[in-house]
Amino acid sequence: MAAGALAPPGAPEPPERRRGLVGPFTGRQIVAALGSVAIVAAVLLVVTAPIASLPAAGVAPQPTQYVIGPAVEGLRVGDVAPEIIVVGPGGGPAPLLDLAGGPVRLADLRGRPVWISFWASWCPPCQDETPVLRDTFDAYRTRGLALVAISVQESTVDDLRAYAAKYGLHYTVAADLAGDVFREYHVYGLPTQVFLDTSGVIRAIVQGPVDAQIAAASLTLIGLPPQATSSPVAPPAGPASGTPTSQAP
Repeated sequence: MAAGALAPPGAPEPPERRRGLVGPFTGRQIVAALGSVAIVAAVLLVVTAPIASLPAAGVAPQPTQYVIGPAVEGLRVGDVAPEIIVVGPGGGPAPLLDLAGGPVRLADLRGRPVWISFWASWCPPCQDETPVLRDTFDAYRTRGLALVAISVQESTVDDLRAYAAKYGLHYTVAADLAGDVFREYHVYGLPTQVFLDTSGVIRAIVQGPVDAQIAAASLTLIGLPPQATSSPVAPPAGPASGTPTSQAP
């Protein structure tokens, strides 16, 4: 229709153009945009938040277990620990061998408290706790403690032998290269500690690395409480100089 021409009688009025709440945007568009911004902000908050709260000032973060498999229900406190065996060259059961080539058998350790540690030389938390195992064993070895460190997923026995020599490990170290013992004990993370009493019964299981306090508490449960350190006792006054006096033991 030409400009300025009148609309014929009865013709419908042209629809009135609706104006947006903000410029050309409708209320629905504004709500959708705000929702998108809120979602993006929530995602950024999640991905930038720390996994755990930071430790207090002056407190060093503690190492945690290195998980290498799905969590499964394994052995329990009160169970008799399975014998340490692997699949031999002929497919039958065979003893696990230590770094010197000798067999490692729990049957040979009956009558002694036993600490089994599943670990690996490449595992960071295992590396952190190596000095604890070394020093604790050196302190308890004369009291009969047997410490068997079973390494899993090592490249070669030579790598394990070099690690033991480098850090001066005097306890039993064995390589479970095929993971036979690892699976028999239902271990899913490194390190894992299993403490046996003199009858081979499991009295404590620790999922993760130990420090000196945890090690001492666990050894107490298998009959090796910490030995009290005695301090010198001053002799009582009274006897003349040179006279023997008794002291508290």
